[in-house]
Amino acid sequence: MSSNPSINLITLTDPRSPVSEAYRTLCTNLTFADLDRPLRTLLITSAGAEEGKSTNVANLAVTLAEREIRTIVVDCDLRHPVQHEIFGLPNERGLTSLFLDERARANPPLQEVGVDNLWVLPSGPLPPIPSQLLGSRRLAEIIASLNEGADMVLFDAPPLIAVPDASMLAPHVDGVLLVVSAGRTKREHLRRAQQRLARVQAHLVGAIMNNVPLDARLRRYYG
Repeated sequence: MSSNPSINLITLTDPRSPVSEAYRTLCTNLTFADLDRPLRTLLITSAGAEEGKSTNVANLAVTLAEREIRTIVVDCDLRHPVQHEIFGLPNERGLTSLFLDERARANPPLQEVGVDNLWVLPSGPLPPIPSQLLGSRRLAEIIASLNEGADMVLFDAPPLIAVPDASMLAPHVDGVLLVVSAGRTKREHLRRAQQRLARVQAHLVGAIMNNVPLDARLRRYYG
């Protein structure tokens, strides 16, 4: 394991920043998102590519862990995984191992990242057709097994309108967070993403707005 996580983890490199505070607010909002059905499994995705979903997953995970919430990050992007890069981890074993090896499901290859209460399950070796794995009956078993070992499981999923993977995962989790990049996400793409989630009856709990310009007065306050 690398002892120097990616600089994208602003919650570690600059915990007093407005962005880090925004993640803490997000954690609070998720806690009260549904009092009748607390969120324990949460999928984070976006409409299109390169909108910051993976960075948001990692920073949200750090923030949850710092609140003593046992958190597992699962890299479900079996086409372009990056969680192992963000946290500086090897990727020889991971999520795909759980589909292929029953012993791995009993003892998932979770990796520590140097943050208390936080573990990461990388993607593992990439399959030729990811949707075949994510569409299998073993998916529900894997999610249930991971859920037993944590208070919160965050799933980093591919963009919704690019491939079917996130739509296949969404019905199996308690909620979905949609990452929207200011000035980048097209309205039509966002509409199509919402339609795909509605089609599989996913529970959309909210959105994360990325790349929003920060007011200069806030910069002075937190500085």
